[in-house]
Amino acid sequence: MNAIFMTTGGQKAIEKAYDQSVRITLTDKLNFLDYISDPETMEERKEDLKKIHFIFSTWGMFTLSKDQIQNYFPNLKAVFYAAGSVQSFARPFLECGVRIFSAFAANGVPVAEYTISQIILAGKGYFQSERLYRAKGHQEAVKFRQLMPGNYGDKIGIIGAGMIGKLVISMLKSFNYNILVFDPFLLDDKAVELGVRKCDLKTIFEECLVISNHLANNEQTKDMITYEHFSLMRPNATFINTGRGAQLIESDLVRALKESPNRTAVLDVTFPEPVQAGHPFYEMHNVFVTPHIAGSIGDEVARMGLYMLHEYEAFSSNQTCKYEINEDMLSTMA
Repeated sequence: MNAIFMTTGGQKAIEKAYDQSVRITLTDKLNFLDYISDPETMEERKEDLKKIHFIFSTWGMFTLSKDQIQNYFPNLKAVFYAAGSVQSFARPFLECGVRIFSAFAANGVPVAEYTISQIILAGKGYFQSERLYRAKGHQEAVKFRQLMPGNYGDKIGIIGAGMIGKLVISMLKSFNYNILVFDPFLLDDKAVELGVRKCDLKTIFEECLVISNHLANNEQTKDMITYEHFSLMRPNATFINTGRGAQLIESDLVRALKESPNRTAVLDVTFPEPVQAGHPFYEMHNVFVTPHIAGSIGDEVARMGLYMLHEYEAFSSNQTCKYEINEDMLSTMA
């Protein structure tokens, strides 16, 4: 069976997503043709591409039309994508009967790890107390710390119980939290299985010490979180966003944080990215912005290639695959 690595990122991106051990295993199982990094070269390689049964890719996967797929890849069986969202390229492949596998779950692991660490720090009042200590001294930092209940028995709100949200919920079980969840797609019996309480979005913001956003990124979730919600935050609450910046109205968040300065926002994503010059986020003592670091970075990226190796092995041996994408999933996934 023939395979190819295909990404605009070229060899560097391939080696980052598929580390040496994974590449060796794959090449033992499949005959790999020279990788392709420019869609403009597909025509000159047309005869080679007709032989391809499997594409292995990562960030930089080509966006091809249905006609292009049928023309250049008539024998293609599956695409294994060592990255997260497949929204930019998946549909035409699915329409051609090509199966799609994504490492979205692998990319979710570091996001969940990041989120758990921020939730724990938020419960201790770490963010503002650290900044106050440097700016105004020990006593002011202690005053803020005294507002915080810590991490025993308080309420944590999870917005979106998709793959990442569920992983965060699972990790939170190691701690003594009461977990509230907003997700219209979460079935009641599944909520019971997860050990969480389903509720509306307003309740999440009104009751929870920490609120963490994990909504899928689509038109339905754009501008979904507004002042109506932020204004309900407890005076010592923290809002964490690792979803997407467009899912909230940032000016509404600014307003609510200014009205109650002991509230905190920890934002790994903004809209747009980066934050534009002159934005209030740069000046506000209770806003903490990081440059989209929650997802896979550095060596963490190689986890995604390993997941795709495992998916190929399951696919090729007719075993159950864990991370296959279908049309219905695309309507709710990031």
